[in-house]
Amino acid sequence: MPEAPRPRAAVIQFPGVNCEYESARALAAAGAEADILRWNEDPARLAGYDLFLLPGGFSYQDRVRAGAVAAKEDILEALADEAAAGKPVLGICNGAQVLVEAGFVPGLRGEDLELALAPNRMPGRRGYFSEWCHLRVADSTPSWLGILSERVLPMPFAHGEGRFTSRRPGLFEELAAAGQVVLRYADAEGAVAAGWPENPNGSELAAAGVCNAAGNVLAMMPHPERAAWLGQVPELLPGPWGWKRRRAFGEWPRLKGPGPGHALFAAMVGAAAARREAVDAT
Repeated sequence: MPEAPRPRAAVIQFPGVNCEYESARALAAAGAEADILRWNEDPARLAGYDLFLLPGGFSYQDRVRAGAVAAKEDILEALADEAAAGKPVLGICNGAQVLVEAGFVPGLRGEDLELALAPNRMPGRRGYFSEWCHLRVADSTPSWLGILSERVLPMPFAHGEGRFTSRRPGLFEELAAAGQVVLRYADAEGAVAAGWPENPNGSELAAAGVCNAAGNVLAMMPHPERAAWLGQVPELLPGPWGWKRRRAFGEWPRLKGPGPGHALFAAMVGAAAARREAVDAT
């Protein structure tokens, strides 16, 4: 039998983003055929893709609020239709801010924006913060992260407006009960962060990633594309991934092997392939 074609991934490039190329490389390493699609191209082109990624950066210089201007672009209307059809959509950092501002997460283009990504709250400092953290994957979730065997993943973050919050009391508890708080900041052993610095921005319930009810749209603040290869992991990072990195010192083939972020992309690409196979079978 002929080999099934690789799922097609579109990395949507807004003016000011700066992580589109490494995001495309991470998707390609996970088994996708990845293209960079500019925000002002014909939105009808999205129908030819199986999954979508909104990368990190500073779209439109973060004017008004991070992600707020990009969320009004016409291409988001077409992306909403593709997401409603069940295709996987991932927003990373600025891409997460765009998805939240556009109403994709936690709902799908609802009339009211239920979440916000607000300025970081950190003791003794303010503004932009960049470091490595550990993420706890929810034990039960509708998202494609549910297939991950590893429940604690180290990942870098770099943002100034990364605090998941809401003006509606109790919303995060509802989302967590539904499995939609898919990633939470944690320590190296996986215990959910109780405060700073493990929770680097003051997010409610230490939320680092939230998905929609269907589980196919995920907004996350840390950068898996910057942890897609083992060589990107800091040697002094606590936990098993730091140990793997130290053991691979000087061994280039091992350093080019998968890092902790690779599993997330592989899960997303696998979900897109499974969806397309199911659609083709009907």
